[in-house]
Amino acid sequence: MFRQVFAGDPGGADTYSESIQGLKFSVNFAWTLLSAFLVFNMQAGFTFLGAGFMQKKNTLNYLSMSFIDFCVGALVFWLIGFGLMFGGSGLAPGLSWGNRFIGYSGFLLLGDSYDVSTAVLWMFQIMFAATSCTIVTGAVAERFKFHAHIIYSVFVCGVLYPVFGHWMWGKGWLELLPFGVGSRDFAGSGLVHGVGGLTAFIAAWMIGPRYGKYNPDGSPNVIHGHNLLYIVIGTLTLIFGWFGFNAGSTLAVTDLRVSIIAVNTFLAAASGAVTLLYLSFRITKKSDIIMTCNGALAGCVAITASGAYVPPWAAIIIGIVAALITRISLYTIETKLKIDDPVGAVSVHGANGLWGLLSVGIFSDGTYGGVKGLIVGSGWQLLAQFISCITLIAWCFSVGFLFFFVLKRTVGLRVPVNVERSGIDVYEHGTSCYPGM
Repeated sequence: MFRQVFAGDPGGADTYSESIQGLKFSVNFAWTLLSAFLVFNMQAGFTFLGAGFMQKKNTLNYLSMSFIDFCVGALVFWLIGFGLMFGGSGLAPGLSWGNRFIGYSGFLLLGDSYDVSTAVLWMFQIMFAATSCTIVTGAVAERFKFHAHIIYSVFVCGVLYPVFGHWMWGKGWLELLPFGVGSRDFAGSGLVHGVGGLTAFIAAWMIGPRYGKYNPDGSPNVIHGHNLLYIVIGTLTLIFGWFGFNAGSTLAVTDLRVSIIAVNTFLAAASGAVTLLYLSFRITKKSDIIMTCNGALAGCVAITASGAYVPPWAAIIIGIVAALITRISLYTIETKLKIDDPVGAVSVHGANGLWGLLSVGIFSDGTYGGVKGLIVGSGWQLLAQFISCITLIAWCFSVGFLFFFVLKRTVGLRVPVNVERSGIDVYEHGTSCYPGM
């Protein structure tokens, strides 16, 4: 889609032409922007979903954190993150300088990167960076300091996400591995959801559980969210936005693989939802809509890396496995590791971000991008995907731990216990989400 030129074109006159090629460019340009807007609407989905899981006394605090993280993230990604991530990729004008480990061009969209093609790439990519940041918000909700949250938003969108993103999408060393066609993560199972989910694991572990979550004997209590309607609305909004998230990652609607990607996304979501619905019914004899929603989101996360590379039947299997992974992970995180994750972000996004990466090396059938997995007799792609999984875990755990350790010792991570008991909304924001109630 993007021109391989060096001079910036901020007005678009040099980019557009009346030719058929120019028409294709314009259509793809519009497609990428529309997809970016769909992904932006996922912020509304995350906001509804997370708010539904919150107690009424902390709802406004979660809404505020979900709103401000993409605002702060946009500024930081414009300032430094985009250049670190895509410098040296050559994907658009002004992104010429960088190496396999870091980018160093495209900062502030100045110079040659002051270009219509670079701008549309930035617009699409900031939505992904903000999504990764929002995932962490749900895992630390109901006890995290608001301004500490802003600081970690700067860190995620400015350093943690863009550096790993350069390795995967910016012509970095993972993308150029000599196994298969190099590590592949089509729309960000590992990069977006894995980074967010694994960072959420570290953050939730370091901040500790909510007051009253665990009994003296270590058994967990259920802290009910205040609005199940929000959870269902949030889930449906997220699935709708995921079509832009995955199919939009072609950056070109003239790439007709978009239809396969959309179908795979829908099938993975549906199979994940049905799997967790009946698995929960078998265990509790109740039809649990919360687990059903988690299953749908788990399927979406898992198919995000492989949606362009696998056939529809494989998308169903990927969604089923994602649901099973989510159920096992939720139990392990809460009961065995004693980590309090109110929205299940670690299980839905972190665990399935890793599964999504691995699924590329298993189910890819070679019909798109030359990516071939085990089902067509090649094990090299799986090796590349495994290396990217290990790298992702090491990067998020080491750098994330260091960051939250320093933040804990300086600014502090959580509100006072008396505030947590009474509710964070009035303490941090001066009013409750439902005044007068």
